[in-house]
Amino acid sequence: MVQYYWNPGFQQQLPQFQPQFQQPNQFPSGTPPQATLPNNGRPPFVEQSYIENILRLNRGKPGVFHFSFEHAVEAGKNTLAIPGIVEAAGRDHVILSTASGKRYLMPMIYFDYAEFNEELNYFNQQT
Repeated sequence: MVQYYWNPGFQQQLPQFQPQFQQPNQFPSGTPPQATLPNNGRPPFVEQSYIENILRLNRGKPGVFHFSFEHAVEAGKNTLAIPGIVEAAGRDHVILSTASGKRYLMPMIYFDYAEFNEELNYFNQQT
């Protein structure tokens, strides 16, 4: 079984790595060299600019969210524009709420783009 989500109570038992050297004490000091991290010991910056993370950063901001559907019931009715705000966003879905109180749970595979009339929050671009 593959665990896809982090669970604090789950402790995976990993096999212990035992290095196999051809000759004992292969290194001059008897210990292997230590790896060093770039950027003064800090791990390198990895940007997580996925759409769901950007939507989550901008929860509560009004916008128009555009979706399209490949197989529409009626010809020419394969797009939907929802004016509202992001309540939540996950890996494969977004929850939108409108001014009328209606809520939409939309799969991200149908998401095309979003329009906002104000500046968006985004990830820090400083490295």
